[in-house]
Amino acid sequence: MSIWQIAWRSVRQRALASSLTSFSMALGVLLVTAVLLVHGLVSKSFSDNSDLGYNMIAGAKGGKLQLVLNTTFYLSEPVENVPYTFYQEFLTKPQQERELELMKPANRGELTDGTFAKNTEFAIPVCLGDYYQNFRVVGTLPKFFEEFKDYDSDEPKYSFREGRNFQVWNDEHGYFEAVVGSMVAQKTGLKIGDKIAASHGGDPNDIHTDSPFTVVGILAPSGTPNDRAVFVNMEGFYLMSGHAKVEESEEVGANTTGETISRRQPLPIKQREVTAILIRTSDPFSPIIIKNRVNEGNIAQIVMPVMEITSLFELIVKPIQTLLLVITVLICFVSGISILVSIYNSMNDRKREIAVMRALGARRRTVMGIVLSESIILSVGGGILGWLGAHFLLYASSPMIEAQTGVRIGLFDLAPLPRKLEVLLPSAIIENDWIGPLFSLELVIVPALILLAVLVGFLPAYTAYRTDVAETLSSSP
Repeated sequence: MSIWQIAWRSVRQRALASSLTSFSMALGVLLVTAVLLVHGLVSKSFSDNSDLGYNMIAGAKGGKLQLVLNTTFYLSEPVENVPYTFYQEFLTKPQQERELELMKPANRGELTDGTFAKNTEFAIPVCLGDYYQNFRVVGTLPKFFEEFKDYDSDEPKYSFREGRNFQVWNDEHGYFEAVVGSMVAQKTGLKIGDKIAASHGGDPNDIHTDSPFTVVGILAPSGTPNDRAVFVNMEGFYLMSGHAKVEESEEVGANTTGETISRRQPLPIKQREVTAILIRTSDPFSPIIIKNRVNEGNIAQIVMPVMEITSLFELIVKPIQTLLLVITVLICFVSGISILVSIYNSMNDRKREIAVMRALGARRRTVMGIVLSESIILSVGGGILGWLGAHFLLYASSPMIEAQTGVRIGLFDLAPLPRKLEVLLPSAIIENDWIGPLFSLELVIVPALILLAVLVGFLPAYTAYRTDVAETLSSSP
């Protein structure tokens, strides 16, 4: 019979005590795994999505982080708006003419090249504040799904699972077309051709039933916050009641039927505002130029999404994670001590058993190895149960986490390595779909548990090692 078989039989003989000590270790490992997994996946998602194809956000002055969370991740309430004319500062005259070709010349005023047009590769406005059920409604232009591309690719960043992109004007639907994210379609059951009405500020009693949008496209899953958003044509967004900067003119607000709404003139420039502008600059120096000039004024501010998200994790999230990890690791040490106490207290009852083993020829090292093996079985066994428990618990909680952060946690997703450790590994390994995910902080748990088991099991093992065979057998009844 091997050392491990003897150790396992000894554990089974003390089933209740062994189960309790192993369960305490399982709770500690469950907490450690949960902290590593949630923090790792959420921080990776935020870091990966902090660059969605643009490098700057322009919005009203106020909280920089709030502007990023609201505009990029749809997690916070919108800040104040900025004038539409400020958005035009990032467009050339021909670009403005194309976007406003359906507007009466008298309503758009004199168009000239924007101050920052030469520094901008593209600028995309977004209007926020409305909801469809629990999902954010984003008013924007069709170029939202045309201009966004990865820096190393010419392919659009977003594709359509069904249907097409919305249009500024369509003979069938007028200005009222919408595209929904993959998660929105999954949760609500929306299909191509369905009509949706947004609610103002998420108020269920203030729904724009006079301005329904027709779903013409469903996005393919992208793993970004856009999966849980509804995108509507900005021209239709402006024509909804209460969305004009000033009181609507009689021409804009008089008609309420679907047919006449589709024939409305676009909202005049002076009545327009945007919540934020997503900007991609044309060269490395333009961000500095634009940021300095805009931030010195009193209309808007420029925010770098990557910098804000990095600061958030470095200054707030990382210290909290460290504190939680310290607490959970201490819980594991306390669990280890309970294993030590359990085995050590059993030594008095097992002295005769150990002495008999020695009398039958077992060496001191063998006896010591059996006790250490018991400690490892209790520690690693409880650790594996805790690891599995953490993954099942988080998988069950995944819908709630996904609704709040947009991060989906799979049953056997592993906590990713921090970026500081990823750079130490070859990129071919990290980018490999099969090997890369195996490099995880969770893989440290099992070796750490074995080391802890050896440390806490050493004292009772040493006690067994020093058992005097003759004295024990002679004093036994």
